[in-house]
Amino acid sequence: MTRSWMKCAIALPVVALLCSPLSADVQTREKTLVKFEGMLGRMVGLFGGKAAKEGIVATSAVKGDRKSTMSDSTGQIIDLNEEKIYDVDLKKKEYKVTTFEEMRQRMREAKEKAEKDAKEQAGKEEQPKEKQEPTKEWELDFDAKETGQKKQIAGYDARQVIMTVTLREKGKPLEESGGVVMTSDTWFGPEIPALKELIAFDMRYYKKLYGEESMMLAAEQMAMVMAMYPMLKQANDRLKQEGTKLNGTTLASVTTFEAVKSKAQLAEQQASQENSGGGGLGGMLARRIKKPEEAKARATIFTAHHEFQEVGTSVDAASLALPAGFKEKR
Repeated sequence: MTRSWMKCAIALPVVALLCSPLSADVQTREKTLVKFEGMLGRMVGLFGGKAAKEGIVATSAVKGDRKSTMSDSTGQIIDLNEEKIYDVDLKKKEYKVTTFEEMRQRMREAKEKAEKDAKEQAGKEEQPKEKQEPTKEWELDFDAKETGQKKQIAGYDARQVIMTVTLREKGKPLEESGGVVMTSDTWFGPEIPALKELIAFDMRYYKKLYGEESMMLAAEQMAMVMAMYPMLKQANDRLKQEGTKLNGTTLASVTTFEAVKSKAQLAEQQASQENSGGGGLGGMLARRIKKPEEAKARATIFTAHHEFQEVGTSVDAASLALPAGFKEKR
């Protein structure tokens, strides 16, 4: 939920850019790596291949009404004038074309299905509800600290800011109630107009695909979300207070999501580990041979790395064209 809200909070102000469209060309190379922990991390590492271990390097180019995004195996070209999306398979040397109208039709079908399912669900007899515990109230804390560290990224001078978002039970410290912590180690460069073109293009694409009304709806939905979840307003207010620390363009970031156990959950885990191995002589020997691991209050869910490696303002025709010799998949 926090990530979705943050995306909305960032995206909505960008609509202002559309009032005076940018004309700068931009071409970037960026690297992204998402590392999951625990069992899921081991599964992803086992079946995810090279990309799961080393990350994905992709190039993006925008010129006028056309945008291209390519990695080592797949790519996509969006043409706002043609109202077409080209999904490219670089290994099979083929591409598939989807029109905006086909995308809209899929959206309409998905919406109709969702409405039908909702009606069917509402028509079913309600099952007796078990006695439920009172719903917990949550608070969201935000903090941003300038570290004073500086380095060059993609040819730009960047400064480090550590941002922390904490979700905990209202009126209780995190260590007692448990919760979620998101920490973002972010490097801000100067304002880079060319990178704004990437965001502006995506907003133009969104508006053309879903219509002008979608932006008004997004704003209304944001207001409703703010009303339903006061903690988001608190976070938004804090973001404004810390705004001077967040000036500039994000050139690199390492974002870590952690789950924090409550005191009760931690005690339960410790008791479970101490009793592992079963009873009797066998259980006693097992506990002597294998010392139970210490229960940890925090567990990393996943870590997301992102960095711009190059930012340029020159885009050639080949960067936006379908690769030569590729065949259309029908």
